[in-house]
Amino acid sequence: MIGRLNHVAIAVPDLDAAAAQYENTLGADVGPAQDEPDHGVTVVFITLPNTKIELLYPLGEDSPINGFLAKNPAGGIHHMCYEVDDIIAARDTLRAEGARVLGTGEPKIGAHGKPVLFLHPKDFNGCLIELEEV
Repeated sequence: MIGRLNHVAIAVPDLDAAAAQYENTLGADVGPAQDEPDHGVTVVFITLPNTKIELLYPLGEDSPINGFLAKNPAGGIHHMCYEVDDIIAARDTLRAEGARVLGTGEPKIGAHGKPVLFLHPKDFNGCLIELEEV
């Protein structure tokens, strides 16, 4: 069902510093910051030859990233995103297997302009999983 790894998301306490570190220290291709109000985050994508890194920073007081950074003040890996061909079929199969889909269960449009869903970390070895339709 899942395809390639689309990205690994890292929550960061300072978006500018983290982006600069990837660009200047590691020599990575760092994109511009973009606000994603539907998800409560500002993101920066770092393009690598085989995948991407997504830096996440809270957007507003109700951002889900605020709680994560309160528990992990230095930042840390927040989620992993896998590609799927059909997000509705993937959702339905996962629910039939007992996996919990977060939120309403209806896909939202993600930072790449494609439908995404999140799966409960307790169902996947403590890892928050994002699915993105490609």
